Amino acid sequence: MKTLALLLAGLLAVPGLAAAAEGHETLPAAEAATADESIYLIGGDYESHDGKKVSLEILRGKPVLISMFYGTCPHACPMLITDLKRVEQALPEALREKVQVVLVTFDPARDTPASMKALLEAHRVDTGRWTMMRTAPEKVQELAAVLGIKYRFAAGGAINHSTVITLLDAEGRIVERLEGLRQPEGPLVEKLTAMK
Repeated sequence: MKTLALLLAGLLAVPGLAAAAEGHETLPAAEAATADESIYLIGGDYESHDGKKVSLEILRGKPVLISMFYGTCPHACPMLITDLKRVEQALPEALREKVQVVLVTFDPARDTPASMKALLEAHRVDTGRWTMMRTAPEKVQELAAVLGIKYRFAAGGAINHSTVITLLDAEGRIVERLEGLRQPEGPLVEKLTAMK
């Protein structure tokens, strides 16, 4: 847990992390928490796309693909969702049914349960396994730091951010990360297949 606290302190101190920027850009990712610590240790209250109060702990026991997004993102986030769907489709069906996909918004003020639910429906994903969540801004910042995802608010309501898909094991430890859009899904598929 000490390593996790040091990582959080370092990432949250990045100059200009919350500073406004012109336009929309994809940011490089930072290092994530160490693989031997569960992200579930950060705790916090979340609200799912169906309006339920949840915690990240509900994910324990299953492999999870987790990332961060915001609903009004014009480019990167729709592509990120497409990438998650591509990873999912590359899995054998029996394994696919066990994997949970979670997206936590950078923008809890605008991403309401109703708008998140509509977004999932628009992308035609299995809402039995896909979940969008929102939480308090300080928890958004903490989760982003643990996952090694940088973000900052830009002009016009845009949010510049890293695009990272993280694979968690059944205990919430980071097993693999895929940074960038349209990256080969092979490393995530191999790790998921080895976890069965």
